[in-house]
Amino acid sequence: MKTQLTLSPEPITEVPPAISDGMGAVVVFHGVVRGTEDGESIAAIHYEANETMARHQFELIFTAIENQWPVESIRLVHRVGEVAVNEASLRVEVIAPHRAEAFAACQFLIAEMKAKVPIWKRAVREGHAVRVHGRAQRVPTQFQSPQGNDPSPSRRAK
Repeated sequence: MKTQLTLSPEPITEVPPAISDGMGAVVVFHGVVRGTEDGESIAAIHYEANETMARHQFELIFTAIENQWPVESIRLVHRVGEVAVNEASLRVEVIAPHRAEAFAACQFLIAEMKAKVPIWKRAVREGHAVRVHGRAQRVPTQFQSPQGNDPSPSRRAK
């Protein structure tokens, strides 16, 4: 299975997939920043990631998908930094022989990402940031900074 993962502050752009003859489904999901968070208006969401640990966790998720479904490829882009309301913060593309497999793999990937990947978010109002309520995850020692500080600032991204 081929995989491509990008963590970037740049806007997400569409690129047509390259697929083999045996593939019959391409599922694309865009996660878009809503204009409200916890019932309050916001201007953007600011995303932060522990990139080393995020890449490690995504590789584990990709392996689990490869072991469960006949997926040909996955392309995933998750933005970091500030993402304005109505802009995509996440793009997932799954290519598989049939739609059921592609949809199942895509849903699994997103659920596992929310549960395990160290990407955090905080809402941004006009002119200032607001912490999104939720639990911060403790980062394992091997992924902490040399000073031992936990880089997890607030809440996992949705």
